[in-house]
Amino acid sequence: MGRGPPIPTMLRRKIVEQYQKGVTQRKIAKTLHLSSSTVHNIIRRFRESGTISVRKGQGRKTILDARDLRALKRHCTTNRNATVKEITEWAQEYFQKPLSVNTIHRAIRRCQLKLYSAKKKPFLSKIHKLRRCHWARDHLKWSVAKWKTVLWSDESRFEVLFGNLGRHVIRTKEDKDNPSCYQRSVQKPASLMVWGCMSACGMGSLHVWKGTINAEKYIQVLEQHMLPSRRHLFQGRPCIFQQDNARPHSASITTSWLRRRRIRVLKWPVCSPDLSPIENIWRIIKRKVRQRRPKTIEQLEACIRQEWESIPISKLEKLVSSVPRRLLSVVRRRGDATQW
Repeated sequence: MGRGPPIPTMLRRKIVEQYQKGVTQRKIAKTLHLSSSTVHNIIRRFRESGTISVRKGQGRKTILDARDLRALKRHCTTNRNATVKEITEWAQEYFQKPLSVNTIHRAIRRCQLKLYSAKKKPFLSKIHKLRRCHWARDHLKWSVAKWKTVLWSDESRFEVLFGNLGRHVIRTKEDKDNPSCYQRSVQKPASLMVWGCMSACGMGSLHVWKGTINAEKYIQVLEQHMLPSRRHLFQGRPCIFQQDNARPHSASITTSWLRRRRIRVLKWPVCSPDLSPIENIWRIIKRKVRQRRPKTIEQLEACIRQEWESIPISKLEKLVSSVPRRLLSVVRRRGDATQW
């Protein structure tokens, strides 16, 4: 059995002080809630050397020294998507030492690294990154006041949740096949596709799609929900309409309809959900809907509408005001995905 951590210096000093006062070792151990052997060893070391310090070099030496840990950290940060097993195979060949998966796992923690679930971001090619970077540079000169004149719109899918939440479960090793410890999933859960728009002035209209989405149905949504929302939020003031590059949005009939209506549309870079504040709104609503756990489509729609209407104006202003910082992040990362 391995040694535990050394006894603190203050506690060692108390043991020696009580020993010098004539208190027995057994009574000292009982008073300070220590084992008799621990008290005996500390007092014996004090008799022999006259000090209470811990002897250096106690315990088994680690198989990987500081230099090895630095090499391991460089390899892990270079190959962030490698599994622990793959890192172990590399370490065995590189260090020429018998290393197990558990040893490498502990060494990774000693390097101040930890295994996390990676964030999901859209794939960006070199052309996508270049266009995102050019678009961000072109719009860096826009002030926060101008971004507040933008009407942001987007669609998002919501699913009815079944079973237990999360991928983790608290159990013993023997309970791995206990039915209460399984993570249940449904192959095709019931879902809703929702369209919404918002601005720094407030939340716009919300529409739940029925069936598949095409350009004709999208134009109907714009007529029935986007135009009234624009009138309600901006009260006749000029505004810019934002939408992503989905096929119904970029269809020729949609573009013609927007041109006939004289609606100014913000040119949008592809694969850029991190630049739109309404994506953060969807994330907030999904988190709150997940906590409420609706069981039916009707309950799901009711929850979405309630959470949509409960978003405060202060939150909207904060999200829209963050757009210039998002653009700076895109420029600094040369068009790559950002944290937003």
